[in-house]
Amino acid sequence: MRKIISTFAVVLAATLLLSSCHSYTVTVGEGSQTGIEYREKNHYLIEGLAPLKISDPEKMARGAKDYEVTTKHTFVDGLVHVLTFGIYAPTTTIVRK
Repeated sequence: MRKIISTFAVVLAATLLLSSCHSYTVTVGEGSQTGIEYREKNHYLIEGLAPLKISDPEKMARGAKDYEVTTKHTFVDGLVHVLTFGIYAPTTTIVRK
């Protein structure tokens, strides 16, 4: 019985420690020049299948020709996702000018 519990504990710990949040970054033009950062939330339902509100990186860049866009799950986004059992799945968009 102890072996089963310890094996389960190791598998659970490995699952939690090896999981990661996905993110992707897109560089427009020469990329970030000034380091000014704007953040907006994206709102999805049902594990991300139904978008409610999605940010527009071009508007967030405010006319800049060179910027970098990163979309990711922050810790808070992941926590909310888990607490709502995937019904609400937010992400964060970051634009660096």
